[in-house]
Amino acid sequence: MKITDENYVYYLVGQNLKRLRKLRHLSIAKFAMECNYSEGFIMNIESPNYKQTFSLGTIWKFAEVLNIDIRELFKPLD
Repeated sequence: MKITDENYVYYLVGQNLKRLRKLRHLSIAKFAMECNYSEGFIMNIESPNYKQTFSLGTIWKFAEVLNIDIRELFKPLD
């Protein structure tokens, strides 16, 4: 996916979310429960092959649950 593609930001946040969630040893089920979202919603966000949109409020909630600066979810991928 190209950085110039408007959907790239969803991909970027999804991949960073997956990495950071796993670093904290949180399962999708546990993370979803703590965020008050469905497991399917989190799975869709983290999937590189599915375009799931979400709000800034959702990103804020992810950062809060992961106890990170929200900017961590927008870091460039390696």
